[in-house]
Amino acid sequence: MPETQTAPCQPGEKQKLLILVGPTAVGKTDLSIRLAQRLGAEIISADSRLFYRGMNIGTAKPSLAERAGVPHHLIDIANPDQVLSLAEFQQLAAQAAADIQSRGRLPILVGGTGQYIRAVVDGWSGPAAPPNPALRQALEAWAEEVSPLGLYQRLALLDPQAAEVIEYQNVRRTIRALEVIFTTGQRFSAQRQTGEQRYQTLTIGLTRPRPELFARVDARIEAMLAAGLVAEVHDLLAAGYDLEASALSAIGYREIGAYLLGRSSLDDAVAQFKHKTHVFVRRQANWFKPTDPQIHWFDASTVSLDAVVQLVRGWL
Repeated sequence: MPETQTAPCQPGEKQKLLILVGPTAVGKTDLSIRLAQRLGAEIISADSRLFYRGMNIGTAKPSLAERAGVPHHLIDIANPDQVLSLAEFQQLAAQAAADIQSRGRLPILVGGTGQYIRAVVDGWSGPAAPPNPALRQALEAWAEEVSPLGLYQRLALLDPQAAEVIEYQNVRRTIRALEVIFTTGQRFSAQRQTGEQRYQTLTIGLTRPRPELFARVDARIEAMLAAGLVAEVHDLLAAGYDLEASALSAIGYREIGAYLLGRSSLDDAVAQFKHKTHVFVRRQANWFKPTDPQIHWFDASTVSLDAVVQLVRGWL
């Protein structure tokens, strides 16, 4: 039985939101599920890769059995060719959190996508630049001409801070950043507007020594291959989804897709998958720093569930 239930918010009181952050493969899924079981909580995914149907193995999506044991929200909510904007995610996350709270349960926002966490916690509002279809089309053509990496390098020159938190493979986000820069004449990174914080938050962070984390990343990728990742990507391509689709720009899918299309060997694809995931892990550290006083850090290899539960109950 859960140890903790949360009371509905009183008028004027901010809703409580527990947050669990950490890099890829650190162990967030396991701890979040055990924590939710102990606290009578439900999980809201803040991992942008988990939104998409049919992308299960390569995203390390919680299994159906795990999701049956603890309710999960914002998983399998879009097709791979759909684009789910940050603003849409914020709205859906807020709705899920309110629904969970209304039933006397605690919402836990879990993920490694730093901008999604920050957007919810800090109440971001998007850049004041409406979409410009003509400019976007020109930027898409430019990306084809100079390659995604070439386009990303242009962004890095104009706005290093924005480039620091955007993966070069994510052409859609690179184009949006450039679109805002060219439309407004201001850096994309300077245009995030922090709104009113609507939640009382407690943030728990999981960490591991970098060599141990990289070893776990590599082992998880090998397990994905053994579980049928190549077949999963094949099925997505066979269903008509293009490697240029936003969702399939996720690390792993693009590399395995290139192998299936005859553009690389499987060994090269796997090596690139591992290398790019290591780079991504380093980027995640830009969002969640060990020196951040708002994050209560635990070593994932030695963390005690009882210690985390005690911390959360004291906060509640």
